[in-house]
Amino acid sequence: MLNRVTNQTMAAAAQRNLQAGQARLAALQEKGGSLQNITRPSDDPAALADALAMRSKLSAAGQYSNNISDGTGWLNTADAALGQVTSLLNRVRDLTLQASNGALNDTAKEAIAVELEGLNKDLLARANTQYQGRNVFAGNSDSAGAFSNTTPPRFNGTPGSTVERRVDDQQTVRVDADGGAIFGDGADSVFALVSGVVADIRTGTDPTARLAALDQRIKAVIGGRAEVGTRQAQLLEAQDTVEEVKATLEAQRSGIEDADIGRVVLDLKLQETNYQVALAVTAKVLQPTLMDFLR
Repeated sequence: MLNRVTNQTMAAAAQRNLQAGQARLAALQEKGGSLQNITRPSDDPAALADALAMRSKLSAAGQYSNNISDGTGWLNTADAALGQVTSLLNRVRDLTLQASNGALNDTAKEAIAVELEGLNKDLLARANTQYQGRNVFAGNSDSAGAFSNTTPPRFNGTPGSTVERRVDDQQTVRVDADGGAIFGDGADSVFALVSGVVADIRTGTDPTARLAALDQRIKAVIGGRAEVGTRQAQLLEAQDTVEEVKATLEAQRSGIEDADIGRVVLDLKLQETNYQVALAVTAKVLQPTLMDFLR
């Protein structure tokens, strides 16, 4: 049995084909304008889910990078302060040796004592070094200073507390330094030790008896600085790793979301050609009118 194909049927089919071609052309034009493979969830739900997962991982990697930058600032500040403390203590040691010289008169010894007092104030200032308003030698304590401005200074930090920064989903790095271990506390602190040297000089006692204790404090400062350096190396390594991860994730995200400009242009030109051909063919097929049948 033969089905009769009317002009109305042909016109409806041609219209559907033209509208489908026009929709594909519009979609390609939109993609060319935005250079995005996915402009709405319905374009590719599976790809959209993958893209959102990549964006979530990129956001986490960005936060890790910020944490590393902040931690690096903490450690750089602590390292610079400990470097200055080392220089100050070496100067204290040199002055202690000079003061033991029996040929010095009282005026010279008093000058050394005054300089040592100034150095002690500088030591306290370095021990109270802050980074963005936080004490780098007091753990997570929110005290105004890591050490009190008393005689002798007392450690204000919380024993055993640390400041850490997360550098990936499984690792954290400590970014503060233990001021109590490095500088001591109260009568056992480096500040009390320097004050003792000053007292020895002014009372005529040989201050070289305190050199061994000074050497121990210098050793403690150097050890604290070495720990800081180790953590700095950890952060540098973590930063390199995070940057590699970010580059990989960005490449994956781009492969899902970003359109290939060359491919888009090629597809657009091809669809334009197809649409023009469809228009031309439709015009030929639907050319006859009622007047043509009445002739």
